Amino acid sequence: MRMVSRKYWTAEMVRELPDDGKRYECVHGELFVSPSPRPLHQLVLARLALAVGNYLEREPVGVSLHSPADISWGPDILVQPDLYVVDLEQARAMSWPAMQRLVLAVEVLSPSSVRADRFAKRVLYLQWGVESYWVVDADTKSVEVWTPGAIFPVTEEDALRWKPAGAGGELVIGLEELFRPI
Repeated sequence: MRMVSRKYWTAEMVRELPDDGKRYECVHGELFVSPSPRPLHQLVLARLALAVGNYLEREPVGVSLHSPADISWGPDILVQPDLYVVDLEQARAMSWPAMQRLVLAVEVLSPSSVRADRFAKRVLYLQWGVESYWVVDADTKSVEVWTPGAIFPVTEEDALRWKPAGAGGELVIGLEELFRPI
């Protein structure tokens, strides 16, 4: 992911960009452009989506979706988390503008997305009250778990645990299984 220009971008400007297979996002006016993700990114993301989706079938506290998306908290913000869980009531509206409360946001790092995912988007997600933000690093086989108010993440290297408000049970994802080779 790279910054493209010094121009101040709005969500509307980003929405008008061509559908060319790249992912366009803006955070406080800064445009980020990502090429298609590498296969390892997609494999890890698919495994996470399956685990989170199955968990939410048992614990219906939100709805799991993935990019492309149109999450916007202001005129100069438009993000597309790799995977996210939106509040159940807001998801029922089936409208991007209604989806404001993310229970979980997940970004799987790619070489081109490290700066945006670890810094700009982390600050943004936590500023807007995302309850849990996971930065998944398939190269180091670890996951940084960020929560509001945290100065540093909890770095998971064995298992990822998540129990959102209203859930009876906990989601546990073994990282050995998540990052296993094909």
